[in-house]
Amino acid sequence: MTTRAAELCMALIMMVFSGYLMWKSTELTIGWIPEEGPGGGFWPFWLAAIMLISCLGIIFNWFKRKSPPSRSLEAYFQKGVFPDVGAVAAALIITVALFSVIGVYGAVPLFFIFYMRFMGKHTWLKTLVFALGSPVFLFLFFEILIKVTLPKGYTEPLFYPLYEFFY
Repeated sequence: MTTRAAELCMALIMMVFSGYLMWKSTELTIGWIPEEGPGGGFWPFWLAAIMLISCLGIIFNWFKRKSPPSRSLEAYFQKGVFPDVGAVAAALIITVALFSVIGVYGAVPLFFIFYMRFMGKHTWLKTLVFALGSPVFLFLFFEILIKVTLPKGYTEPLFYPLYEFFY
């Protein structure tokens, strides 16, 4: 399969998936609930809508041959790519499995350390800034701003002082 064909194929698949997510999200409230925050379907619906619009843009660029992938007739899968893809897939599976043990705020930094330092060969400084900054951002965004609780596993008692501070 060429890169050009893979780009179109993936855009179409993601467009269908976006439509499904939008439809499924409407089973919950997709608007803002006064004094409570966003309804259960708010974020899935609007993120899927943005993804759908992005897919339409990719398809438009594909027809116009505006992007390098839309013009490329090279093979989509290059030699030697599968071990890296397998390593990242395994790391993601382990990360999700760790959500119930050490929570999102413990698992996500571990994933970033693996991905950035060992897969991406970034410096330790850059890796640690990102790995330690991401759970802080995730906590403030999800738990404080939009009031969506993420899994914390056995680390939940560590968050009680933060809840007392912010609430």
